[in-house]
Amino acid sequence: MPQRLSVIDVDRCVGCQSCMFACARRLGEGGLAGACIGVRSAGGIRRGFVVVVCRACPDPPCARVCPTDALVLRPPGGVRLRAERCIGCGNCAAACPFGAVFWDASQNKPQICVYCGYCARYCPYDVLALEDLTPPPLLVAGEG
Repeated sequence: MPQRLSVIDVDRCVGCQSCMFACARRLGEGGLAGACIGVRSAGGIRRGFVVVVCRACPDPPCARVCPTDALVLRPPGGVRLRAERCIGCGNCAAACPFGAVFWDASQNKPQICVYCGYCARYCPYDVLALEDLTPPPLLVAGEG
């Protein structure tokens, strides 16, 4: 069953960025630059934090604006990056309404969540979890 990363309870987030470090480390990167998830302040410690994750949109705007079809739809939602097709135009990052397309400046390519859940395993406060994506039901001719 396809899954997506979900923010279960953002109020539990303390801004430790363990999820970001884990995501970057998944690919052998050190630091935060390789992360496909973001944690930032919502405006000071009292306001809490914002956790930015790919929402696995059923009709992703990032894929619609890609001129080379480098972002391939992943049924029932989200995308997969075909890096060899990407020309680094940045349209995908600009089109994401959630700011969930991060950018790898060294490769000049987007960093797209692969919905592996590795980051969620390292969140000490259970802010993140993988959830199943159920595909929309198919309509049979003559029904509906």
